[in-house]
Order: sequence, then structure tokens, then C-alpha cells
Amino acid sequence: MSSARLTGIGKRYGRHHALQSVDLDLSPGVTGLLGPNGAGKTTLLRIIATALAADQGQVRVFGHDPTTARGRVEIRRNLGYLPQEAGFPRGFTTFGFVDYLAILKEWTDRDSRHAEVRRVLADVDLGDLTTKRVQALSGGQRRRVLVAQALIGRPQLLVLDEPTNGLDPAQRARLRDILSTAAQTATLVLSTHQTEDVAALCERVVVLDGGRIHFDGSVAELVASAAGRVWLAGERHARARHAWRTGTGLWRNVGDPPPDVELAEPTLEDAYLLLVGDHAVELEMEAVS
Repeated sequence: MSSARLTGIGKRYGRHHALQSVDLDLSPGVTGLLGPNGAGKTTLLRIIATALAADQGQVRVFGHDPTTARGRVEIRRNLGYLPQEAGFPRGFTTFGFVDYLAILKEWTDRDSRHAEVRRVLADVDLGDLTTKRVQALSGGQRRRVLVAQALIGRPQLLVLDEPTNGLDPAQRARLRDILSTAAQTATLVLSTHQTEDVAALCERVVVLDGGRIHFDGSVAELVASAAGRVWLAGERHARARHAWRTGTGLWRNVGDPPPDVELAEPTLEDAYLLLVGDHAVELEMEAVS
């Protein structure tokens, strides 16, 4: 069953097409959204989260129309949203800020609301910092405060824009645990630049570039598309689209290999780099023709 369905979505900022003819169905589980800067990822997430209206196409979330006031209210009651950037009102403590967001989410009973605030703060390992002012927290801690508010009420749809930004490896691992648990009963869509987070957490990956979807499938399918296009050598090869020297001293080359080279097992990062690179080549050829 689809939790959110987007059909023919378009969005422009002046002459720039941020999204073009995007079709996307989101169902329970974790969907990772990958793409270069400016690909349209944040715009897409904001439309799903009812924070932004599309210029073209149709959006339905839990069957509701976000272009109507009643539809937006019904969607937001079952939505947890973590924006890429968010401001914090001055003077709030960690507990006070999340409690304030819980009030906005219609948690009117004080005792149950406070219990829920304590639960989500404990989930992101901030249970011992409830009285500390948000402005005194580190960048990673403030990010976890925002993750906590998105988890209030165990929403059926979680829309997360760069949730692991600023987190150390242990905190990222903890967040993966939280999100994978939530995804057992909810729909999660997250945008990230961390391909390892997608590989570790997501069942499905969508690659967006130039405002269009260029891949929509399983992580394993995307990785398989790079088979035979990654090789190890003693130097950077001229035919490599991307190359870097590894800790072993060998160069990892990604592109179209010459014959008789030592092929390597591809990773999600390799496949993503190739897909985005192939798209760039296609655009160059279109421009020339």
C-alpha cells in the first residue's frame, strides 16, 4: 500500500526546473534519496512533507490532498519531518524545544506529552541534556534534537533531509538502529550524501539528478550496474572516470576498464558515481547535437 504517491511533479524557481515530471510511490520501509548538490532532493522532500507546493502534477499522502487546508492537517498528524536546515528559537532548553514541537503536533495532555518527549530524547541519546539550552549544544547534538522532534508520536511517514549530517560514527550507527526499527511499521524517505548510510539502511534507492529520477530500485540492483567497471591498478588509469589511491597503495579506478585488469567488487558509491557520470555525458552529447 502506498503511503505517498507523486505523479508528474514539476517545480520551478524562475527559469530553473528543480523537478521535472517526477513519479514516485513510497511504501513502508526505507527509501534512500541520492543525488548531487542541486539535484532537487530537498525540493522533493519539502513537497512530500507539505512544506512546499508543486507547480505541476499531483501529490497524495495517505490519500489526502496537501493543496487543501484539511488535507495538510491530516497529513501532518501522521508526519515526522527533519528539514535540511532549521532554526532554534532563543532560550529554549533541549526538553523545552521538543516539548514545544509536541504541542504543535496536538499533544495536549501534559503528562503523556512529557513522557513522549523524554522517550524521543532518550532514543537519540540526549536524555541527560534535557535542561541544557539548545544554543549551548554542539552541532551534532542539535541535529539529534531535530531528529528527536521528527520521531514524536511514532509517525507513519518520516521525511528526513540529511539526518546523519554532523553525527560521529557511533551516533550514525545508533540512528540507523532507530530508523530501521521505525521502518518496520512506517514509511521512511531520507536524503543523504552518505552512500554507506544508504547501503546499510535502505531497501530502495532513488537517484535524482537534474530534477529527474535516473534510477529507482533496490540497492543491490544499483550496485550490480557497476559490475565489471571497477578495477585495481598500480596507478590512475586514463580511462577511469574516477580514481583514488587506497590505503593498500593500489588505485581504485571506476569507469570503462582496459582488458586484462584486476576487477574489483563494486560498491554503492562506485555505482552512484558511474550513474551520475553517465548522465552528465548524456547531457554533453545532447548539447553538442
